[in-house]
Amino acid sequence: MAMDLTVGKPDRVLWRYSLPLFGSIVFQQLYNIADSFVAGKFVGEQALAAVGNSYEVTLIYLSFAVGLNIGASVVTARLFGARRIGQMKTAVNTAFLLCLAVCAALMTLGFLFSPALIEAIQTPPEIFDDTMLYLNIYTGGLVFLFFYNIATGIFASLGDSRTPFLFLAASSIANIALDVLFVTAFRMGVAGVAWATFLCQGVSCVLAVLALFRALSRMETDEPPRLFSGRILLNLVKVALPSTLQQCFVSVGNILIQSIINGFGTSAIAGYAAAIKFNNFAVTSFNTLGNGMSNFTAQNLGAMQTDRVREGYKGCLKMMAGIATLFVLVYVFFGGQVIRLFLNDESSGSLAVGVEFLLIVSPFYYTVALKLATDGVLRGASRMTEFMTDTFVDLAMRVALSFILAGPFGLTGVWWSWPISWCVSSGLSVLFYRRGRWANLGSAEP
Repeated sequence: MAMDLTVGKPDRVLWRYSLPLFGSIVFQQLYNIADSFVAGKFVGEQALAAVGNSYEVTLIYLSFAVGLNIGASVVTARLFGARRIGQMKTAVNTAFLLCLAVCAALMTLGFLFSPALIEAIQTPPEIFDDTMLYLNIYTGGLVFLFFYNIATGIFASLGDSRTPFLFLAASSIANIALDVLFVTAFRMGVAGVAWATFLCQGVSCVLAVLALFRALSRMETDEPPRLFSGRILLNLVKVALPSTLQQCFVSVGNILIQSIINGFGTSAIAGYAAAIKFNNFAVTSFNTLGNGMSNFTAQNLGAMQTDRVREGYKGCLKMMAGIATLFVLVYVFFGGQVIRLFLNDESSGSLAVGVEFLLIVSPFYYTVALKLATDGVLRGASRMTEFMTDTFVDLAMRVALSFILAGPFGLTGVWWSWPISWCVSSGLSVLFYRRGRWANLGSAEP
């Protein structure tokens, strides 16, 4: 059901809208965590390392899917806030066509160049074949990943965060069950983990798209929608491209960092694979709430209500602080128990690697939460130059520091690149927000 984010007490409306988004990201991360859990527990350390090694490449695909999700949601949210329903439906059609073209291109590139990329990041020979097997199956299901992200982004732009949550919850639970079934009963190894994800994403994608178009068909339009609009396409690209580049920069940076970690051996790869999944659980949670802040900002700027954006931003910061506290407490005091979820053999050093990463990085979640909440306002207002600037600084510093600090300090130096880059980029993001250019309503024109 669509929710109008332009009426009601801002912080209360944002909380009610964002909590299902947070629930969705919990189940989304269960997809990723389940793959590593089943691989590590029921197949072995090399399988865990293979899934973790391919993870950074799958994040490139996800970067495009999330970028298109954000582009579609911001543009449709503005049109919905301005009550231009006919143009909003045209934007939905245009977004799906753009998504189809991008997905086809990425699938082609993925099948052609993934082997060279996996080799380039110094993947150990003993996990190369399993890494490629997982990646090829994942690449074959990209159309499901992309269409699902477009559908959920549009649901979110209409203020409906509950429907995507229900689809994702059911799909994630099914994925866990199929992971265990394919690996333990059918003895499919890494392939079983990949096929479980493929099937569950496919079902959730079809259901989400059907539900979206059914919901849109019930909305009365002020003008007949069209299949495609060049002007709306440009608006979609204006938001989606910087968001996609931002996600891609992060993914490429993580691949470069992965190449450093690969040089420390399979145990280091496995420990990092476990820890980074939990770190991404936290960061993706903040990012999802930041996306919610983008939709809140877009709808209210479409309705020309900048004061509501400021009040919603304060509410978003409070919500993120509470969630950050939960992650910090769990990772600092129970990091060993968390990493053990993925490991059968703890003598290899994987456990120590994962625990150290979480101990160094997690106390700085408050900083990255501040950055992503602020980025949500900038992105929702289409202040993409500022958004890209602080994001690029974050990535460039993290990669550079990883290479610089890995020599004298080993993996510990690599881990410290995260909090240092977060602190600097967060300061930039807040500076851009306080300058107030995001409140220029002309810049937010749909």
